[in-house]
Amino acid sequence: MTHRWHRLFPLVCLMIVCFVYSADCEFRSLSHLRPNASDKTQTRAVADLLKRLLGSRSRDFIVSVNRTLSNDSLDVCELRSAKNNKIIAVGSTGVAVATGIYNYLKYFCNCHVSWSGDQLNVPHPLPRLTGVLRINTQHRFRYYQNVCTQSYSTVWWDWPRWQREIDWMALNGINLPLAFTGQEALWQEVYLSLGLNQTELDDFFTGPAFLAWNRMGNLFKWGGPLPQSWHTKQLYLQFKILDRMRAFGMIPVLPAFSGIVPEGITRLFPQANVTKLSAWSHFNCSLSCAYVLDPRDPLFMRIGGLFLSQLVKEFGTDHIYNTDTFNEMRPASSDPAYLSAVSRAVFASMTSVDPEAIWLMQGWLFVHDSAFWRPAQIQALLHGVPLGRMIVLDLFAESMPVFNFTRSFYGQPFIWCMLHNFGGNSGLFGTVERVNQGPFEALRFPNSTLVGLGMAPEGIEQNPVVYELMSELAWRKEPVNLAKWVSLYASRRYGNMGERLTVAWRLLFRSMYNCTVPGYKNHNRSPLVHRPSLRMATDVWYNRSDLYEAWRLLFEAAPALVAMETFRYDLVDVTRQALQLLTTEFYQEIRDAFQAQKLPELLTAGGVLVYDLLPELDRLLSSDAHFLLGAWLERARSLGVDEREAELYDMNARNQLTLWGPDGNILDYASKEWAGLVGDYYSQRWGLFVNTLVECLDRGRPFRQDAFNQAVFQLEKGFIYNQRKYPSKPYGDTYEITRRIFLKYYPQATKSLQSDWV
Repeated sequence: MTHRWHRLFPLVCLMIVCFVYSADCEFRSLSHLRPNASDKTQTRAVADLLKRLLGSRSRDFIVSVNRTLSNDSLDVCELRSAKNNKIIAVGSTGVAVATGIYNYLKYFCNCHVSWSGDQLNVPHPLPRLTGVLRINTQHRFRYYQNVCTQSYSTVWWDWPRWQREIDWMALNGINLPLAFTGQEALWQEVYLSLGLNQTELDDFFTGPAFLAWNRMGNLFKWGGPLPQSWHTKQLYLQFKILDRMRAFGMIPVLPAFSGIVPEGITRLFPQANVTKLSAWSHFNCSLSCAYVLDPRDPLFMRIGGLFLSQLVKEFGTDHIYNTDTFNEMRPASSDPAYLSAVSRAVFASMTSVDPEAIWLMQGWLFVHDSAFWRPAQIQALLHGVPLGRMIVLDLFAESMPVFNFTRSFYGQPFIWCMLHNFGGNSGLFGTVERVNQGPFEALRFPNSTLVGLGMAPEGIEQNPVVYELMSELAWRKEPVNLAKWVSLYASRRYGNMGERLTVAWRLLFRSMYNCTVPGYKNHNRSPLVHRPSLRMATDVWYNRSDLYEAWRLLFEAAPALVAMETFRYDLVDVTRQALQLLTTEFYQEIRDAFQAQKLPELLTAGGVLVYDLLPELDRLLSSDAHFLLGAWLERARSLGVDEREAELYDMNARNQLTLWGPDGNILDYASKEWAGLVGDYYSQRWGLFVNTLVECLDRGRPFRQDAFNQAVFQLEKGFIYNQRKYPSKPYGDTYEITRRIFLKYYPQATKSLQSDWV
């Protein structure tokens, strides 16, 4: 045995050396992904950000970028006090400096910045630092966005809103953002140069609110045609977006070719190896069934090369590209050789234009169709690309991680991502325990190839606390004490250390924000936002008493704080969540009364829900700028150059929130609880449902869901095309509306809890 070991020892050593060398090469091959902007440009970008954020107080900070501060490509910022009560911040990148300053503002100045308002009561003079405060990260990349975010949230944004978001990214340490805006203009040029006509392109591109799924090959034509003015405006935006991202030292991720082609390609190139896939989701082939060009066909390299050449010519490059070959679409074959050939060809189309290309791929396909993507298939797809030339986004790692059963994606670098939100739904939700532990578990995983953390929500501008926690963890050496962390969050969000606020947020964090159900997907399941039926989900993952108690505590603190934007938003959001829960209770009463044939009880519960609770909710939402359907529609319409375009965008904006397709194909997926939507859409459906049940009892007929669906569809469709205007500015007194709601419904909420205990 000893003799055999002596003979094998040199071979084992060689294997170890080769493994270490390959791993080293893998990570060194990413070293060219670095900021291209000069230190001076990045310094100026941070200084300008501080002016926008702090006004004249920005002069209290002396900032500079010095890339030599980091010798291992990991971002670092050092802060110290100067003699004149100023703070000096030096960082390896603009992002590092912005993150360091935001850390100082949070933990030394008790300040806060979020989608739902800022609390920037900066002390004067600035609190002094003892020695050097060093803020650094062990994660090379901090990724942000999901390919769907472009449709669910950012689709109607103008430059001021994008500027605000990029500032938020810098403050929160993001250095690897998705930058997909404006690509359709380039695709149009490519396809017209190949010989397609404009009609064929009009049948290919969707309307603006559905472009995310057009890009992934799921959907065509719906909501279109895409106006030429759209291309012009989006190109203008993309140039500004990229310029600002790069100025901060970010590395924007640009799109690449996945093989999805317009049907017209089959006319121009009848010999090309094009496969027509099956229908996606609940659409038929009139709007889905993608045409996929086989990556091994020479035409694939030609189209992919044309697009990437045009892309680099227009936008420049930071050498990292995203494309997803089989997003929610099953490949033509499960043969590992085929899957390797596909990924090899996709990558070759990138390197033919950019020899330094890195492919960033969403790992969602492995979660979405786990029956197809078994270990052999996953490994084959990943190993079609040289190790280190692909980065995989473990997109839903907080609930359904992939790295752990693929041995760190079989050697490819990966980014641990929190998906968190599907569709941009309203509703308090989080998985804070998993988020707090998961990244560190991934880092400790045997032979881990983790290269970063990411936030990949389908929709944003909700639950800001979850995103602040997740972004901060990228700069932490270990998990945080969640109770302590959220107490400090409440203090800086309101600039107030009130005991009520601390207790309220601890209650929220241990319940709504700590979903521990395995594999739970955060779609708002509340009956409020779904087409009514007698078989609706009514379960919740949290203790309802925690929500109602947090509601009481916020309400009691409201008189002194409701003028503050951050507090007002939270008061509305928590009250909204309480009314969402109460809607479920009224629904259960309505259903039980109908099934027991008790007409008086049905009329009472239905009447309260339809004629009081939902109208009160609509009035509450109307009082805060962050919950207005009118603002969403106004932004959409404002992008039209004439009334025809404005009407097209208006239809896109309404349809995505409701029917999601011509026939309710993905009904209520992107549901938001916004003023106008509650009053003119959800409330109307519930009114029709209650009236139908009353009529069924009155006439002794059974309730027929299919007949109701046909009737309610006309109401839903009418909402999409009625062109009614809704206020885009808030109105009403938030506190008085909340007070009225609380006095009416809090006693009922606590009474229902007592009946549960009995």
